Amino acid sequence: MITNFVLGFNFFIIFYVFIINFIYFIQLIFAIFNLYEYVEKIKYSDYKNYIVSDNMIPTSILVAAYNEENTIVNNVDSLLALKYPMFEVVVINDGSKDNTLEDLKRHFELEKINKPIHKRVETKKVRGIYESKKYSNLIVIDKENGGKADALNAGVNISSYPIVASIDADSILESDALVRVVMPFIKDKNTAAVGGIVRIANGSKIVDGRVVNVNIPKSKLARFQIIEYLRAFLIGRVGWDAINSVLIISGAFGVFRKDILVKVGGYAHTIGEDMELVLKIHKYSMDNKLNLRVKYIPDPVCWTQAPENLKGLRTQRRRWQVGLMQSLFSYKSMLFNPKYKQIGLFTLPYYWIFEMLGPLVETLGYILIPISYFIGLLNIKYLVLFFSASILYGIILSLGALLLEEYTFNKYPSIKQILILSIFAILENFGFRQLMTLYRTEGLFRYNSLKNKWGSIRRTKFN
Repeated sequence: MITNFVLGFNFFIIFYVFIINFIYFIQLIFAIFNLYEYVEKIKYSDYKNYIVSDNMIPTSILVAAYNEENTIVNNVDSLLALKYPMFEVVVINDGSKDNTLEDLKRHFELEKINKPIHKRVETKKVRGIYESKKYSNLIVIDKENGGKADALNAGVNISSYPIVASIDADSILESDALVRVVMPFIKDKNTAAVGGIVRIANGSKIVDGRVVNVNIPKSKLARFQIIEYLRAFLIGRVGWDAINSVLIISGAFGVFRKDILVKVGGYAHTIGEDMELVLKIHKYSMDNKLNLRVKYIPDPVCWTQAPENLKGLRTQRRRWQVGLMQSLFSYKSMLFNPKYKQIGLFTLPYYWIFEMLGPLVETLGYILIPISYFIGLLNIKYLVLFFSASILYGIILSLGALLLEEYTFNKYPSIKQILILSIFAILENFGFRQLMTLYRTEGLFRYNSLKNKWGSIRRTKFN
């Protein structure tokens, strides 16, 4: 009985690894062609003309902040310096217990005002609204703690413009990021949401809220995460965008049509509010036959802080896994449903089988395949071949993402930087990737106890 189970599982693992690697390979091919096409387009793009154009859509930038005293001033400085014709920055202090609000008051000379609130979506009580004496387009909301989704909904209620962009309080936008990410709304009236690329800011030099020198962080954990982010955003997201199947717009940087956001009920009170919102938009679009599009473009850069210790990394990865599960469970009615086209028939099954259950399958593989060898069900040649193939393919994907980065956007121009990242693209397959799998597996097993806990990650001041 046990022997038959182990043998069956081994064959299942072979099939599973083959399928997921095949999907990754197809995504890599899509990414190569799409990025090449995108880079050729932006060479002749007139997007810079829109920086001062009256044709740009006025945009509200929402920043949900809870205990962000180390980064909030840099974050808001970077947003106020954006090159964009008409925008406002709406910072929502979600009941912080540190000096987040006091730092904002002092640095931006805030004064309390009376401002009507258009309650498009329900939120916790707003305690006060402030305007800046220095910047006419800065608004700060002070409210009772209700979580990130509640804070963003409060920002939606206060915001003045038809496009809303959400950005994390520990992140910084490049000066032309907003004009780039809003362009799809101008080119295609059916665009409902757009996400941009998120990159690791650790180690880079930041002055007055601007990244002036991109560098490699000293932290080995942060270096591994650079490779992860490149692989996820330059291969994964680009690949899904090619078939109109983007399911995740990173909470660190996403832009939405406000009318659509309000019609679907705003941000939901879940751990994975970013993915939940995108799934809600897809469902709303197909239920009402609206042909709305959710886009990803790889150029508008948002720089964010990555955890530099295992405790913070574990918290983050468990949260991502729990957020993924919450979103998938909430929209399980779309799974294998022809009504939802490629989302229901292909994209969601992929996320259920390979993203949600993948960590468990991989963990069981690490356990049962060696056991198979020790009880005589597996020869050493097969064992070595299996692990070698898996690791080699992981290295190819990581190096492929790094090469795509250098060919397209070249954010790490020095040879030394490329060599360091290439080494970490190889090394991540020998321990780091397996550790992330264990963290995600823990999130899967502890779903019930973690689904209402956001967790905290220690932030440091930008360099």
